[in-house]
Amino acid sequence: MDHVMTDGHGHAHDHHGDHEQIKIDGFWIFLVSDVLLFGSIFATFVVLRTNYAGGPTAKDIIDVRGFIIETFLLLTSSFTSGLATLEMHKSRVKPMIAWLIVTLLLGLGFIYFEVNEFTNLALEGASFTRSAFLSAFFTLVGTHGCHVSLGIIWMTGILIQVGIHGLTAVTRRKLFIVGLYWHFLDAVWIFIFTVVYLIGVM
Repeated sequence: MDHVMTDGHGHAHDHHGDHEQIKIDGFWIFLVSDVLLFGSIFATFVVLRTNYAGGPTAKDIIDVRGFIIETFLLLTSSFTSGLATLEMHKSRVKPMIAWLIVTLLLGLGFIYFEVNEFTNLALEGASFTRSAFLSAFFTLVGTHGCHVSLGIIWMTGILIQVGIHGLTAVTRRKLFIVGLYWHFLDAVWIFIFTVVYLIGVM
């Protein structure tokens, strides 16, 4: 009888583990679709990046100090997100939550500087509709910013769940996935930093 009960529990555990793995696999598929999305927007930007239509050029609109600060904030947040994941693997809840909160604050700082950049450009007449270059610029950088905002909301929701339920198999899986998502956004930003900002000011 004990053997039967142990067997049943084992099957239930295996089934739960398979279920969690399916969700992680599904997230990888989502990331692939996001890679295709950003690849398309990047290609559009590269084609349109010199179509200024008599409007401001990349050199005219790019604030070097601003994008360096944004890059510093996002790269640092990726590092602190990694530290949170390490703490999760050690089942150290409080340090993990602390690093996640630091990650959130850095992400919010990134969004603040990006919104400030967009607002200043719009006030100076360099709006989304001014030229093909600006349309591509706002679309690419703005899409990334929307993803970062979604990541902030997502991470906040998981933090609340960890506060309620603690570290369970489900919250661990969610923390692992949101960590991957955050590193992915960091990788996308490195491309934006290079293709849009660095090449733009050269």
